[in-house]
Amino acid sequence: MPAYRHLSALLGPAPRAAASALRRVSAASAIAVALLAGMSCAPSGGIVGEEDAVLTSPPNVPPPITRRNATKVVVRLETREVTQRLADGVDYTFWTFGGTVPGSFMRVRQGDLVEFHLANHPSSANPHNIDLHAVTGPGGGAGASLVSPGTEATFTFEALNPGLYVYHCATAPVGMHIANGMYGLILVEPPGGLPAVDREYYIAQGEFYTRGGFGAAGHQSFDMAKAIDENPPYVLFNGSVGALTGDNSLKAEVGETVRLYVGNGGPNLISSFHVIGEIFDKVHVEGGSLINENVQTTLIPAGGAAVVEFKLETAGTFLLVDHSIFRTFNKGALGMIAVSGAADSSVFSGRIGEGVYRPEGSAVQTSPNGTAAAPRATTPAQQVAFGERVYGRTCAACHQPQGQGIPLVFPPLAGSDYLNANPTRAIAAVLNGLSGPITVNGTTYNSVMPGLALSDDDVANVLTYVYSQWGNNRTVVSPAQVRAVRAAGGPKANADAH
Repeated sequence: MPAYRHLSALLGPAPRAAASALRRVSAASAIAVALLAGMSCAPSGGIVGEEDAVLTSPPNVPPPITRRNATKVVVRLETREVTQRLADGVDYTFWTFGGTVPGSFMRVRQGDLVEFHLANHPSSANPHNIDLHAVTGPGGGAGASLVSPGTEATFTFEALNPGLYVYHCATAPVGMHIANGMYGLILVEPPGGLPAVDREYYIAQGEFYTRGGFGAAGHQSFDMAKAIDENPPYVLFNGSVGALTGDNSLKAEVGETVRLYVGNGGPNLISSFHVIGEIFDKVHVEGGSLINENVQTTLIPAGGAAVVEFKLETAGTFLLVDHSIFRTFNKGALGMIAVSGAADSSVFSGRIGEGVYRPEGSAVQTSPNGTAAAPRATTPAQQVAFGERVYGRTCAACHQPQGQGIPLVFPPLAGSDYLNANPTRAIAAVLNGLSGPITVNGTTYNSVMPGLALSDDDVANVLTYVYSQWGNNRTVVSPAQVRAVRAAGGPKANADAH
């Protein structure tokens, strides 16, 4: 029996008013305790108000959530089928969320009630839907959101779990919809938010299964057989070759902390995400609550995500790669962070010495057999245009984008006396490789260049491009010249031999 009833029985009618007062106080205290207990365990604290979601295109991220309460968040997302650039001279019809690959980035708070509107643009040729991995419910919303062209569907869900989640189209054939670009990320922040950083960026890796090989020009269509075999010509960050390089590089400054929200749309491959020259201070493993520290490379499964953070200690250009490394240098999975500010030589000195080390001699290496189809150029101007694409994907990593080479390692192609003196020798070097000492503009180089698996047209085009640039003598190389050198066969044992 409660204490106030014992008092009433013992003291009789006169003191019952006091007992009644005690009862009211006890009831009020019980309610207060219950409210406090509820506040301590409920992440949302109840839905307060309503707001429209801020959606951003990659690589941008919406601002952090600063409100302290859960709210109703209205998301309006449109599916569109658009023909856009896949690589220089190559276009593709992407199926998208919001007109971009990856789709728009969404940011909500744990406990938010999300009212999701998915519309399919009337110009689309296919039905689409959305499966959000942040949704607890059948299909992740896929069944509730199926939309034919020109229609819209609405459903709601509560963001129950914090983390970084993939979303994707789940309309049959599911793999084809994802492979055409229908994936993106949604961040569910914990109630207290994430620690403040200086920069946040959005990156998603995905594969593209084109009928033609990497760099094959023109409009490329989807190849189901390659997708089933898991053999993509392209593995890309943010939907196109060069989406995060050159002028599109991510920007930061020395001393800043950067957070990358990284997703893997797949549909097939696991990403070995790595930043060359950096170590991840923190990794939110698979986008969840587990934090790993001091990580060099993190695995991101298809349909998964990770959050990586690192502080920039010195200036320079840092490469974002899939460390399944042929995907980076042969299939396009390459990005850059351009870090401005003062270089710190105590962190990294740069080159402070050089020399020749050749205990076992050297040998010509040959790239694997197989030639990619090249567009046929009919004029020198077309050769230059096509050759620039070949140079960018095949030669620029060693000889550098402006042909300047790397001192004492890879000779310059810009204003090269070696190159300009003998076009036949240049053709042979591209076809068969090159080893042994050569002298270029008065400096001796002794490294190994592999033979390149290029078609006659590609070799003619890339050399014509190089000869047209950087003060070279504007020699035009024809496919017939390349065929003649190829027929002669055999690598040169000594690169300086005439």
